[in-house]
Amino acid sequence: MAMTVDINAVRIFIRPGYTDLRKAVNGLATIIEEQMEQDLLSGSLYLFCNRRRKLLKVIWWDKTGFWLSQKRLEKDIFPWPEHKRAVEELSTDEVKMLLAGIDFWKAHKPIYYTKVS
Repeated sequence: MAMTVDINAVRIFIRPGYTDLRKAVNGLATIIEEQMEQDLLSGSLYLFCNRRRKLLKVIWWDKTGFWLSQKRLEKDIFPWPEHKRAVEELSTDEVKMLLAGIDFWKAHKPIYYTKVS
């Protein structure tokens, strides 16, 4: 059976900083629950990256078990936030940019004014 998840219909969370990706489902599940303080069984996708930023792992609960997938880049690195916030939610478009190598974390942030000076 192929992994079928509609990334437009789930919440997607990233763990900033690096993660020891020698960990499998149980180790990553512990990080999700204890460090990220998230509901592991919510149906959300969780993304992790290693120190060298060449390996990305995704864990997802599909109501019958866990899916664990990984992508290893042969060249280049994944853009990845360095700061150690506990958890950061990403939009579908941000995930697509991340996988394409676009570092949207360094993009200009919108400025909102309430009145003109």
